[in-house]
Order: sequence, then structure tokens, then C-alpha cells
Amino acid sequence: MTKTYQLKLGPLTRNLPLIKISPDVTIASFVLLGDAEMTHYAAKKLSKLVADVPFDYLITMESKGIPLTQALSWLTNHDRYIVLRKSVKDYMQHPISEPVNAITTSADQELVLDGADAELIKGKRVVIVDDVISTGGSVFAAKALVEKAGGTVVSQLAILAEGDAAERDDIHYLGKLPLF
Repeated sequence: MTKTYQLKLGPLTRNLPLIKISPDVTIASFVLLGDAEMTHYAAKKLSKLVADVPFDYLITMESKGIPLTQALSWLTNHDRYIVLRKSVKDYMQHPISEPVNAITTSADQELVLDGADAELIKGKRVVIVDDVISTGGSVFAAKALVEKAGGTVVSQLAILAEGDAAERDDIHYLGKLPLF
């Protein structure tokens, strides 16, 4: 039987499986993909956290932040949002990339911003959105890409702050998730 951690977020409860990702670290695996109820609830709550923050674009990292960012985009009346990909795609025009270290992936990774999207955010205010912020590696790389493109990050949002991320003062989140 799999051990779980019970996450309560507002009226919602989820039993998250505990997954050992290294000899010393076990995480409560929060997977937003496919959870329409959690996505909608979190987007409504996060939209309130940026209600008074002027911004031009939401940006997220492939892939678990995509449904959240789409819902948040809709709720904040932004017709377009940007997805940073994990690799260069054939359709991209002059992509720029940034290496990233994430707690859930042991292999080297990168985040890639399509050059067409880089042009969109040049001189614009951007909100970075993710499902979970833990070490902050993905958010750090996303922020670096926004700045390389000439944009300004005005807020960083997540549903959950995992481990020490809950102590950060540069992110806004709805709940805490412990490391085990």
C-alpha cells in the first residue's frame, strides 16, 4: 500500500502519494494535470493575488502549469499566455534557452522561449505561474528568460510552496507542501 500525504486546500482534499526521488528526499507528488476542480479553484484564488498587479502576460513552464495558467489567463482577462518548453521545437523562431535544475528531474534540463514570444514580452510586465515551487530552479530559469527577452517579472505564483520555498518572500502561493 502506497503511503500518502493528505493535502487540504480550501474545501478540497487530495491524497498525494509519497515518492522517493533521492536517497534523502521524498515528496508528496502533486499532479495538477487532469484535476479540473483543483485547477479551477486554484486559478480563482491566485487571480485574487494579482488583482492589483498590472501585468501584460502570464508565463508558465511545460507542462503541469499549463492548465492553471490557461484558467488564470481567462479569469484575469488576458487573451494570451506563454509556455516555456523543455526543448527547442522545429516551429520556433530564434529560440532562447536557459538551463534549469528541478527537484523532480535528475537529468539536465533547459527551458526554451520561442523568439516570437520573446518579442511579445519585450518591455512588458510578466507573471510567472507554476503548480509547485520547491527549489525554485524552474522559476529562476523562467525569470532569467523573461529578463533576457527584455521583460520584467512583476509576480511569481504557485499553488504550493514545497519545503523551504514556503519561507521565500518573492513568491505568492496558496498552500505549503512538506518534504519528507
